[in-house]
Amino acid sequence: MTGKQVEKYIRKDLGYEPRHDCYALASAVTDMAEELDYDECELLYLLLENRPIVNLHTHSYGFHTSNGRYIINTLKDKYYEYESAS
Repeated sequence: MTGKQVEKYIRKDLGYEPRHDCYALASAVTDMAEELDYDECELLYLLLENRPIVNLHTHSYGFHTSNGRYIINTLKDKYYEYESAS
């Protein structure tokens, strides 16, 4: 996943102006996808839209599970690491 793809998704699909570093976000999502061996897009949807990932059991009754919180918090931590490195 590239920063341009993230930026395009935020602008076109979500209809928002990106407020964060799209390149750092793309790097964080790519790292997490490799760590979990899971689809990058689904992880991005989880982070930006709070869209549940059934196979990873991220939600239960509309709330984050411990696994969902772990994934989201790890994505955030990775994002901030990449953002501070740039």
